Amino acid sequence: MQPPSYPPEAVMPLRDELHVVGFRSLYTTDEVEQTLKSKGVAMVVVNSVCGCAAGAARPGIAMALQHKVIPDQLLTVFAGMEKDAVELVREKHGRKAPPSSPSIAFFKDGECVAVMERGHIEGRTPQEIAEDLVGAFDKLCAKKGPSISVEEFAKLKYAKMCGSSIPKYKG
Repeated sequence: MQPPSYPPEAVMPLRDELHVVGFRSLYTTDEVEQTLKSKGVAMVVVNSVCGCAAGAARPGIAMALQHKVIPDQLLTVFAGMEKDAVELVREKHGRKAPPSSPSIAFFKDGECVAVMERGHIEGRTPQEIAEDLVGAFDKLCAKKGPSISVEEFAKLKYAKMCGSSIPKYKG
């Protein structure tokens, strides 16, 4: 197992921004393997400390999850933290492109059917990202949404920052 790049306590608030809207973190390759074998639609977010994850991806994901249909499973791995699990998720994307974080992949019955890479996130607004995700939800998903109540969603306050001030972890 590769060591994390950041102090675990420093990234917990960034993880929590997805946990609060219904995501479950996967920490090991075994968890990734077992979970992605499941029937239905899984959305897997490769979370990140970068500014586009904070300013656009996580808020856009939360907005999209207010839709009438959502994925059956909401899963996340964190770039720079559970490196082996992240590497396996990226491998399962089937992409030949360089590693991308943040990224969002959709798996249907264990097979990757769509990927939104960093290039489709960076420089875009949360609303634009949410619109793209809702389009994917409408095509792929059947589970009734939203992931959290409208009242709980209204209480969310996402960080709006560019870049990261989290130092590399010396473990």
